[in-house]
Amino acid sequence: MNNDNGQANEALSSGGNAGKKERVAVYPGSFDPVTFGHLDIIRRSARQFDRLVVAVLNNTSKSPMFTVEERKELLAEVTKDLPNVEIDSFRDLTVRLVKSKDGDVIIRGIRSVTDFEYELQLASTNHLLDPEIDTMFMMTNPKYSYLSSSIVKEIAMFHGEVTELVPPEVESRLKAKIEARKG
Repeated sequence: MNNDNGQANEALSSGGNAGKKERVAVYPGSFDPVTFGHLDIIRRSARQFDRLVVAVLNNTSKSPMFTVEERKELLAEVTKDLPNVEIDSFRDLTVRLVKSKDGDVIIRGIRSVTDFEYELQLASTNHLLDPEIDTMFMMTNPKYSYLSSSIVKEIAMFHGEVTELVPPEVESRLKAKIEARKG
């Protein structure tokens, strides 16, 4: 009888979450640079999970504008108000990263039907690699449905206004990076 009360008290003192597994999701991407569209998905995902790992893909076959470390720094800066968001990088299969973080969900943002077709292919492949990991698709806020990192970089390279597309920290680093490339 004392044992049952002890377990009940333990459950109450831990907020009723005794034995409950932390809900962890991973949001992978290149984030070159992070946009307001990415931040929309990050903020909404952070509300749904106990921990959200935003993982910068280190894709050696591409030539990104920002290094992996710079992208991680920018992400850390623009998500500093989200205590359950962790920034990391990887150069492996996404499902392996998810497992290494004790997660079971991959977050993917969807802007259009075209995105969905590509993302469905990725999700199906990830499911084949590890059926225990689910992919959760999040529709981006309609005001960001056209927005991509590539568009932001192109506008910035031609000295267009990107204030409505990226956070101020990103805008200043983007302009500095473009000026440094000219020099």
